[in-house]
Amino acid sequence: MNSIESNALEPTKDELAQLGLAQRLIRLAPVYGLVILMVALIVIFSVLLPNTFPTLLNLRAIISDKSIIALLSLAAMIPMVAGRIDLTVGYGIVLWHILAISLQTMYGFPWPLAVLTVLVLGAFTGVLNGFLVEIAKIDAFIATLGTGTVLYALALWHTGGRQVVGMLPQGFYALNGTFVFGLPITGYYVLTITVILWIILEYSPIGRYLYAIGANPKAAELNGIPTRKFVVGAFVTSGTLTALTGVLLASKLRIGQASVGLEYLLPALVGAFLGSTTIKPGRVNVWGTIVGVMILAVGISGIQQFGGSFWVEPMFNGLTLLIAIGIAGYAQRKKGAARK
Repeated sequence: MNSIESNALEPTKDELAQLGLAQRLIRLAPVYGLVILMVALIVIFSVLLPNTFPTLLNLRAIISDKSIIALLSLAAMIPMVAGRIDLTVGYGIVLWHILAISLQTMYGFPWPLAVLTVLVLGAFTGVLNGFLVEIAKIDAFIATLGTGTVLYALALWHTGGRQVVGMLPQGFYALNGTFVFGLPITGYYVLTITVILWIILEYSPIGRYLYAIGANPKAAELNGIPTRKFVVGAFVTSGTLTALTGVLLASKLRIGQASVGLEYLLPALVGAFLGSTTIKPGRVNVWGTIVGVMILAVGISGIQQFGGSFWVEPMFNGLTLLIAIGIAGYAQRKKGAARK
């Protein structure tokens, strides 16, 4: 888990105060490198594709397509802050989007009750993951992979390999299909949740405790931080946010099928890992995660508009993940060398 330890490399105010303007820019360049790259990609694609890329239609498409990945990346990021990883974000969304529909079409649940049920089940999955990791002392990668596989098997059993279809209330469709000021409402969901998580992680004791646990769990425990409670809470939050994302996916697709969902796991992890390489390099952070998702969204959109084949997106995601992990590992080594 060294690649997601919570050790920040951003320059301090005292350090910047001792540098000239040119030296400050050089020192800040690695910190905001991905932000600069994102802006550069937007400018390049806008110049090369003036009729399709810098348009409101393309912006709507990007927000609509990538909001699910952004929410899953934030869900994956929360346990990473505490030095853990949660793979159920990719598997859980398969079952949650199916249940959000089948509870209404097969069991007659009103859509608000169906949504609430899915959220509760997502939170319960987080509790289970937290107990496996903190009480059973199973490695988080193995524990969440096992839990996720069980959730995926339940999705296959529940559907029998068939699609779940049926008429759904307009209120449920509106959860994803509404436009506000000309943009999909899912973009506003992402912005709201991002701001809430940013405030909690950066300006509250909960955030400081989670970062302390991620940096050194033994030291955090010796300093009186109840590590078990906060790690379980991180998994519960991740599970609940994953369930909410599944509900939004169901509202978007309007059908449930077990073949949909797993493809979101890799880009969600890429976004979270990229988030540890920018804004606060060496430390998983909220705005860095959003920048990571935006890099994926802008890059893939531009490449596809150039005529990229169907395999371009998974190739881009995989290579970006390797690069992100490499940069994160380098940041940790640099931090260790600086301490020595």
